[in-house]
Amino acid sequence: MSTQLQALKQSTTVVADTGDFHQLQAYQPQDATTNPSLILKAVQKPEYAGLVDEVLAKTQGLAIDERMDQLIVRFGTEILKIIPGRVSTEVDARLSFDTNATLTRAERIIDLYRAAGVDTSRVLIKIASTWEGIQAARVLEQRGIPTNLTLLFSFAQAVACADAKVQLISPFVGRIYDWYKKQSGSEWDEAARAGVNDPGVQSVSRIFDYYKHFGITTEIMGASFRNVGQIVALAGCDLLTISPDLLQQLADSQAPAPRLLDAAAAKAKPQTFVQYDEAQFRFALNEDAMATEKLAEGIRAFAADAIKLETILQAR
Repeated sequence: MSTQLQALKQSTTVVADTGDFHQLQAYQPQDATTNPSLILKAVQKPEYAGLVDEVLAKTQGLAIDERMDQLIVRFGTEILKIIPGRVSTEVDARLSFDTNATLTRAERIIDLYRAAGVDTSRVLIKIASTWEGIQAARVLEQRGIPTNLTLLFSFAQAVACADAKVQLISPFVGRIYDWYKKQSGSEWDEAARAGVNDPGVQSVSRIFDYYKHFGITTEIMGASFRNVGQIVALAGCDLLTISPDLLQQLADSQAPAPRLLDAAAAKAKPQTFVQYDEAQFRFALNEDAMATEKLAEGIRAFAADAIKLETILQAR
C-alpha cells in the first residue's frame, strides 16, 4: 500500500522545510525551503561543523552580513545537490521595510549562487510580505530573479503579491491557527476547528480559489504546519512545505490524502477582482488584527535568529 506521503504527492508538490540537508534523502521532496531559524538549528549540529568552519575560513576579513550570506548560500548549494527542484533562500528579516536594501541583498545572494556554479532559476529569493518586500520582489521578478514571499497571513498580502507577479507565496497555516486558538482560549473546540475548518487552512483555500478563478500564475505553497490534518486538508494546493517531523508522520501512515483543492472547481466559484495601492494595502492589513500581529511577530523572530546566527559565527 502507498503511504500518505506518496498519496499527497499525487496532487501536490511536496517541499521539505529544513536547513538540515542530511534529512532530505529519506523523503525525496521536489523543493526545499530554508530560513534563518532553520539554518540556526542546522549550524549548531556537530555534523555541520566542518562546513561552517570551511565557510568562515574562506570569508575571513569580510563583514558579518557577507559571511552570513556565504553560509546560507553554501547550505542552499548543498541542498540543490540532493533535490531535483528549487531552494528558497531568505533575505535578512531586518531589511523587511527597506526595498532598496532588500534588492541589494537579494542580488548579492544570487551572485553568490552564480559564482558557485548554480543555475539561479533553481533559487527562490525569500522575502517577508511587507509592502516594501513585495515591491522589491516586483523589481526582482522583472530582472528575472524568482521570489518566494513569506510571512503571509492575509488575503490582502496575497492580492498584492499577485499584482507584483511574484513566483510563489508562502501563506502560514500553523501561525494563523495559533492566533485563533489563543484568542478563543477555553472556548476553542479543537475537533470543530480541525481539517477544512481550521482557520489557517481556510485562509489558504480562499487564496487558492481566488488565484485559480482569475488565472493568476503565482504559485501557492502552504507553510508552517502544526499537524498532519492541516496538510491533508490542503491536498491539491500547488505546493506544501513540510517539516521533517511531519514528513515522517506522513511517511509512516497509510491513510488517504485525496485532492481537496481543485483549480477547475475554483473557476466556477464567484469572485470579485481586488487590487490595492499602497494606502489601500496598508489599511486592509491594519484591519486584519491576526495578520498584523503575526507578520510583526514573525519578522521579530526571524530577525532575532539572524542575530543569534551572527553571534555564533563571530564566536568561532
